[in-house]
Amino acid sequence: MTPIESRLRVMTWNLWWRYGPWEDRLPAIAATLAQVDADVVALQEVWDNGTRNEAAELAEGLGFEHAYGGRLDLDGVLFGNAVLSRWPITNHERVALPAPPDADESRCVIRADIDGPRGPIQVFSTHLNWRFDQSHIRQDQVATIAGFVHDSPARTYPPVVCGDFNAVPDSDEIRMMTGRMRTPVDKLVFHDSWEAGGERDKGPGFTWSNDNPYAREDLEPNRRIDYVFVGWPKAEGAGHVLRSEVVATGAVDGCEPSDHYGVLAELRY
Repeated sequence: MTPIESRLRVMTWNLWWRYGPWEDRLPAIAATLAQVDADVVALQEVWDNGTRNEAAELAEGLGFEHAYGGRLDLDGVLFGNAVLSRWPITNHERVALPAPPDADESRCVIRADIDGPRGPIQVFSTHLNWRFDQSHIRQDQVATIAGFVHDSPARTYPPVVCGDFNAVPDSDEIRMMTGRMRTPVDKLVFHDSWEAGGERDKGPGFTWSNDNPYAREDLEPNRRIDYVFVGWPKAEGAGHVLRSEVVATGAVDGCEPSDHYGVLAELRY
């Protein structure tokens, strides 16, 4: 078997909604996305005020298509997830994530069906509950995401699940994704792109880092909580992780684009 040599570049990034100097951050976000030059971008904390949609504006600037889905309404402005794609998005679907009434943050996951040049791709973008003491809730949310992936239309390319999981790699919810504990759906297991191909000589892969002035204000420890997960590789190595890096780590014209750093993964496609 000769492995596929062509690549798919997938990025995930939490954009920090409309917090901080969001109007100044928007052009910095756009410039960063253009510089990274991914084929597909999964975004979290994306706003929509009914007349303007951040994902739509970013996609237009790149010449991309977009899909958006949100549940949380903050004073008339939605807080949601999006997928931007260099290639046509033929369909998209949103599923709510579970949480008890006293801890419901109105989280969701969206799937974008992408008509790529070498076959269709399903990319999922999600964002889980944030509190440190809510691993049990995130585990239920991971189970719902796995069920959504399983119930999605049949695919020839491994599913790509991206997002801010608010959980470190050795947490039970991430171990459920990577097969280190019982998986929510039989035989559905994912590779963590950073674990499989991360550039460790350039750092530990933290996406929540106190090097970022916005993150530093929260007085939380450095950790890796943003992921590009890829299903088991298909024929000729389709979906095999070739490399992964932390991106969006620098200010643009003196403005940090977000409180999170992003992750870029290069996959065989």
